[in-house]
Amino acid sequence: MSHNIEIINGQARMAYAGELPWHGLGVKVDSNLTPEQMLVAADLDWKVEKRPLFYFPNPDTLNDDEHISLNDRTIVPKKMALVRTSDEALLDVIGDDWNPLQNSEAFEFFADFVEEGGMEMHTAGALEGGRRVWALAKVNESFDAMPGDRIDQYLLFSNPHKYGMSIDVRMTPIRVVCNNTLTVALNIAARSMVKVNHRRLFDATVVKEMLGIAQEKLTIYKGAAKFLASKNYTQKTVKDYFTTVFPHHSLRAQNDNELSRNATTALTILETQPGADLAGGTWWNAFNTVTYMTDHMLGRTADTRLTSSWFGINKKKKDVALATAMQYAEAA
Repeated sequence: MSHNIEIINGQARMAYAGELPWHGLGVKVDSNLTPEQMLVAADLDWKVEKRPLFYFPNPDTLNDDEHISLNDRTIVPKKMALVRTSDEALLDVIGDDWNPLQNSEAFEFFADFVEEGGMEMHTAGALEGGRRVWALAKVNESFDAMPGDRIDQYLLFSNPHKYGMSIDVRMTPIRVVCNNTLTVALNIAARSMVKVNHRRLFDATVVKEMLGIAQEKLTIYKGAAKFLASKNYTQKTVKDYFTTVFPHHSLRAQNDNELSRNATTALTILETQPGADLAGGTWWNAFNTVTYMTDHMLGRTADTRLTSSWFGINKKKKDVALATAMQYAEAA
């Protein structure tokens, strides 16, 4: 099985507290590690550096008695190489105004919260050959959407060493009964996620203020989850819901009201997915059918599903699913 997790000398660049991760890789650590200790345990205590880019003349254009020397190089203007200094690996080509954030600085973001007892480090690792580094911390606060249906809260920090990608800091709820990664992409929850472009210098204080982490935590999502759990769908409305979230790409099929394969799967597992017995018949259950599919069924491998669920197309799918479920619940 191939993995997005970076493997160096047979060892995964990942550390985890608690249960074994989805791919069975990484170093198991205690749940009381400091951010700096988690950084080292996950083998992420390396630095990146901007280096000049240059090229040499084409040898075919030289005369027989001419040789290429270092002085013959031409510097590429406004472009630089982003290099990992521990092994001289080229991570990407960036603009000269691109500001790298060191992994140590990213992990330092958690320090005050962990020291004050508000969080504990949970998982950290590197994806895509080190081009995407993340750290996940568990917030020491949770709630029940309904009796027995606990939602834990996590803070996810993504530090990409990759051109075109922003630093991403977000609150990420996880439904314990099925380990679904949920979304808080509601208009009222805009401060649950902060993106920082690499053309700006990262300011941890400003990001924390924008995130509103100390004051809000689960408050916003708690209200939405409980509201969805209090409203029931009908056979027609839930079918329409899955059709909206998983549309058929064929215009003919749409006109004939045919269900897409994923919409059909969603209807099939609606009342059998993990946690369905706790929230059966509610819009909370319908929404979690989508999150269960994106986290555990869609995609070729488990770790590509994780990447997509946090950062890619499946993250966007969850955003649509939550907003649409709220609309249907409000009309119920």
